[in-house]
Amino acid sequence: MRLGSELAQAAVWEAAKADGLANKSRHDPRVTGIGRVLRRWSLDELPQLVNVLMGEMSLVGPRPLQEIEVSSMLKHQERRHLTRPGLTGLWQISGRNETTWEDRMRLDLHYVEIWSPSLDLAIVMKTIKIVLTGHGAY
Repeated sequence: MRLGSELAQAAVWEAAKADGLANKSRHDPRVTGIGRVLRRWSLDELPQLVNVLMGEMSLVGPRPLQEIEVSSMLKHQERRHLTRPGLTGLWQISGRNETTWEDRMRLDLHYVEIWSPSLDLAIVMKTIKIVLTGHGAY
């Protein structure tokens, strides 16, 4: 279960569910060979398009968080929930899994503060480039 805008719980469709780990790790022993390929090319995120079509998520916005991640947020970081969660966002195009928790929160808050349709378009375009190169994915 992940939390999105206004801290409402929404089931996020994922091909692989992390058992207690909030972040993906490069050497996760639970990931199979096929799972590594899916992660490398971000195909493990595609089932979440169902959530976008159902209006529960946006293409661009702060990623939905796991409950354990929300419990470790600082009060001012809750502003990231003022917008609908998305499939991609600023931290995904700024290092993806190589970013720290603090970087992710800072970038999510920055996105909420400066949001515009042109910013979303730029994020989508850069996301496509990053997915095609596999940069920062594991």
